[in-house]
Amino acid sequence: MERFVENDNMKIRWKGVRRMAFVLVALWSVAVLLLLVDGRSPASRLLAAVCFFGGAGALASLLDSTLNPSESSGLYAVQAASSVASYYGVPYFFALFALAYRPVPMPREWRKWLPLLLFLPVAGCLLLTPGYTETFPISFRVAVWWAVPYLLGGSSLILTKRSTYRGFDRTHGVVCLAVLPPALFFMTLNYLLPSLGYLRMYVYNTLMVLLGFGIFLVGLFTYGFLGVRLAIDRRRIDSTLRAVTSGTAILNHAIKNDVGKMRLFGDKIRAYAEATDQPELLEDIRTVLAASGHIQEMISRVHHRTEDLAIRPSATDLGVLLRDTVRSFGPRLQGIVVNESVPEGWVCRIDGAQVGEAIQNVVANAADAMEGGGKLGVRLFETKRDWRVEISDTGRGMDKKQLARALEPFHTTKSGQGLHFGLGLPYAYHVMRKHGGELLLRSAPGAGTTVCFVLPKRAVGVHRAAVSLAERRNADS
Repeated sequence: MERFVENDNMKIRWKGVRRMAFVLVALWSVAVLLLLVDGRSPASRLLAAVCFFGGAGALASLLDSTLNPSESSGLYAVQAASSVASYYGVPYFFALFALAYRPVPMPREWRKWLPLLLFLPVAGCLLLTPGYTETFPISFRVAVWWAVPYLLGGSSLILTKRSTYRGFDRTHGVVCLAVLPPALFFMTLNYLLPSLGYLRMYVYNTLMVLLGFGIFLVGLFTYGFLGVRLAIDRRRIDSTLRAVTSGTAILNHAIKNDVGKMRLFGDKIRAYAEATDQPELLEDIRTVLAASGHIQEMISRVHHRTEDLAIRPSATDLGVLLRDTVRSFGPRLQGIVVNESVPEGWVCRIDGAQVGEAIQNVVANAADAMEGGGKLGVRLFETKRDWRVEISDTGRGMDKKQLARALEPFHTTKSGQGLHFGLGLPYAYHVMRKHGGELLLRSAPGAGTTVCFVLPKRAVGVHRAAVSLAERRNADS
């Protein structure tokens, strides 16, 4: 009988070991993926820290179940450090992640010292409460008073985030489903219940970790997760642009040489036709020369749009650039109502020529989509981290399939012949990437299209002049 009981205990023990091993691998895999794919994002780095410290708790449980750390002072120290790091690190970094994911308006000085202020309860527990024991890794009845508010407050911030673009609501939904249930279960099983005397409840976190890990993987390859899928798409589009760049460079060189020969001998034939008074031959050779010129123009335009951009940044008033670019269309916008919200006096270091041409491409697309009638919205506004130029139209819009391919070189929704290469949006995307920014798209059939140029303040050094142009005019008057 005792043997059967011992076997049952072994099965239960190894089942627990497998669960903790899964939790460890899942959480640390998520942490590594977030750092590798989007390590520059503060939200990704902080969520990776949450996963790392959560995995540290699983490591402590594994050591306790398999290696008996009490027989080795080194292993015991690793187990103790992992356990304490998990209990204190997860709520602390979760609160910081929530603040990075959904920033709260506050003075810059407060934001600078906020991580240190949030760490004060952690430091107090480390310094003023009893040290680690296998039964009581931390003082649950003390830690519960700050850990639970950190986890609850962070969850509330994440849940109440509102996306500027409805197309990114699904991404936010994936983040909520993947992050909030495990965080709330962790709060209940690791702090609330232990503070009431129910210990070692953390073993039941496995199900929520499995759920969060599954949603993370699904989101990674569908709607995206904290920009991870967007980063994968960017790499695909970047590689396509590089292939197009090298291909068009070779093609441009080859065609240019052959077209040069055509024009050289065509000019000789035209001179001969004029000298011998052969009007029919002269008309034919003019047609050939016009066709060769058209070919040369087309390939040079394609090459110009796909060649690797050399950015030459200089101080540029973004509002003035935007107004001048839109006004340059003049008669082409007849019949279209232009709604502008473009403040001036905001100066940044960008390549004004490249950004201006990128905006021009988008405005031209909007004008074509509205076919001489509709509303064009032009807006310049800021968020906490970046400046955004938003161009919206009330044209025919794009469906999901067209929107997914909008940034692919040579893909165009424009019908008919002419110089429509499908390179306007890829070029604009390329310009934004060179400036460290993004190009965001939102569209629906019959609802028009919105294109947003995102310029990070840290990358372009956006700042407001001491006195804006509008304020100067008021002062002068």
